[in-house]
Amino acid sequence: MPSLCSATGFWNAMINKTQSALSEVARRLAAVSPAEEEMGLATCRPLPSVETVRALMDQVRKVIFPDFFGAGQPCSETRPFRIGVDVEELFALLSDLCGADQALTFLETLPEIRRRLLTDVSAVAQNDPAVTGYDEIISCYPVVTVMLHYRTAHQLLLQGVSVIPRIITELAHSVTGVDIHPAARIGTHFAIDHGTGIVIGATSVIGDHVMLYQGVTLGARNFKYDEEGLPLDIPRHPILEDNVTVYSNTSILGHVRIGHDTVIGGNIWLTHDVPPGSRIMQSKAVYVRSFTGGEGI
Repeated sequence: MPSLCSATGFWNAMINKTQSALSEVARRLAAVSPAEEEMGLATCRPLPSVETVRALMDQVRKVIFPDFFGAGQPCSETRPFRIGVDVEELFALLSDLCGADQALTFLETLPEIRRRLLTDVSAVAQNDPAVTGYDEIISCYPVVTVMLHYRTAHQLLLQGVSVIPRIITELAHSVTGVDIHPAARIGTHFAIDHGTGIVIGATSVIGDHVMLYQGVTLGARNFKYDEEGLPLDIPRHPILEDNVTVYSNTSILGHVRIGHDTVIGGNIWLTHDVPPGSRIMQSKAVYVRSFTGGEGI
């Protein structure tokens, strides 16, 4: 049987070996790699935590929809005081993230953001017969979460705030499955039904009274590159004019224009302009009575 001293020596040696290995790993990771140096990652300012940005959006939601997500029961007499407290807390959160001037500029746009969001709520009610009331839309429909985050992120992006707008839209993406780049331009009365799988690229332009169903992609067809081989940030996504409806699992790719009052059916692959008032549909399925007699498909 090994002695107690020999066993103790063995474990001490193992501990020393492990600590030495961990120290070496830490040393190698601490050294700034050439790729990190080229990307400027070692000197960039620290980013806000996801939890901090999530807290910010919870506060925006309370201010926009105080009778649904604020503290306490809805009451017209206390509403101004409750909103006042929430606005002050929102100002403090946003000031910590991007400065007092940016926070104040954003807060001054909140009435317009609320106006646009309420047009989105109205558009859902006008396009979904399953709706039982506006309160159901605000409380349950993913489009409200998506557009609350998008319209907040878009405004911050217009103000020149970096990174945070993208974190905001990715929070909504992770919850709803809808991916809207904060740089996209979206008009009023925007409705999404179901929503999962929708992708709207950065240079997309969407007019008023547009309706998208699940799985719709407004994407780029290809990229152009600069002398260093990096993709150019030029218009590359679709333009949807007013009163356009796009049904599920359709992909519209490239900097094409879809004319107003157009309806595009499901499972369409579209890479060209469409004139106003168009109806783009798939060919009808061929009905075969049976597959007997070796007919096959």
